Amino acid sequence: MTIASTLRLSLYGAAISATLGLIGCSNATDTTATDDSATADASKPAKTLAITQIVEHPSLDEMRRGIIDELADNGYVEGQNLTINFQSAQGNTATAGQIAKQFAGDNPDAIVAISTPSAQSIVASTKTIPVIYTAISDPVAAKLIDANAVPIQSNVTGLSSELPIEPQLDNIQKIAPNAKTIGYVYSPGEVNSVSVLKQLKKAAPARGLKILEVTANRPTDVAMATRSLSGRADIIYTSLDNNVVSAFEAMAGAANELDIPVIASDEFSVRRGATAALGVNDYDFGRTTGKMVYRVLSGEAVNTIKPEVMNTLTLYASPKHAAEQGVSLTDELLKNAINVDKEAKSAK
Repeated sequence: MTIASTLRLSLYGAAISATLGLIGCSNATDTTATDDSATADASKPAKTLAITQIVEHPSLDEMRRGIIDELADNGYVEGQNLTINFQSAQGNTATAGQIAKQFAGDNPDAIVAISTPSAQSIVASTKTIPVIYTAISDPVAAKLIDANAVPIQSNVTGLSSELPIEPQLDNIQKIAPNAKTIGYVYSPGEVNSVSVLKQLKKAAPARGLKILEVTANRPTDVAMATRSLSGRADIIYTSLDNNVVSAFEAMAGAANELDIPVIASDEFSVRRGATAALGVNDYDFGRTTGKMVYRVLSGEAVNTIKPEVMNTLTLYASPKHAAEQGVSLTDELLKNAINVDKEAKSAK
């Protein structure tokens, strides 16, 4: 059993207001579905779906594409019997709150909230419209479900990506066995990132590792935060922090200057400059979320759909980016990984 294939763990509109437009919120019908030949099931009544995410970046966008494709494959096709109102908060939590209020007023058949800040805003704004959250690292800490995986509101369910920390540390130590200090760049305003930090601090000492935390409150802070680790960290780890992922090229560029390898938690961060990442497949994550959305649109009561956790991990690696960051990847590690460099070459 390889890391790349099955590291399985048993865990679980109306248009937006002029105010939102002025503060830069995306206001467009989503166009990421890829199957133009899909045909709607004529037996299915027309439905309206609202989708929001805290920011647009490749990882979250791929999840959204998976959701829309899954619905299309099951007979709900955008522009035919499905109307989709997609809004991005452009990284602004206040905007996320305004989007949530607007969606609650629109009263769509269901709302999909992609990312923790967006999910928290949506759940706070409606107790009646079915809400399906996704791309949530710690739904308990986000107060979406309780410790027994029961939603805090009867109109809520969803899919989380609660990545266990021990495999992440295993991966870090395989790539940099002599590392003593892990630099962790994160946004303290994101519950998911704070949760990962707590897990790191708890697990690292037993491995002889120290966690050096550096905050990046905005995407524009990411490069400076990364450079502040010069001479202080042996390796950089970042989880699914939306500020960091939004500015990942800036992090990777700074890490290249410093010869410090960056280990991430999603496929697209490797394609954008990280040495490696152990995480879920974003498109598959979206397809799985889409199955839950389909059940709601088909009439199933949301309170009968249990929250789920998707913990099948895939290792992505880039020997090219590793070399730029001062390390080389072993043949053993690459054997168990998806080599994004080879994929990029074959795609040309």
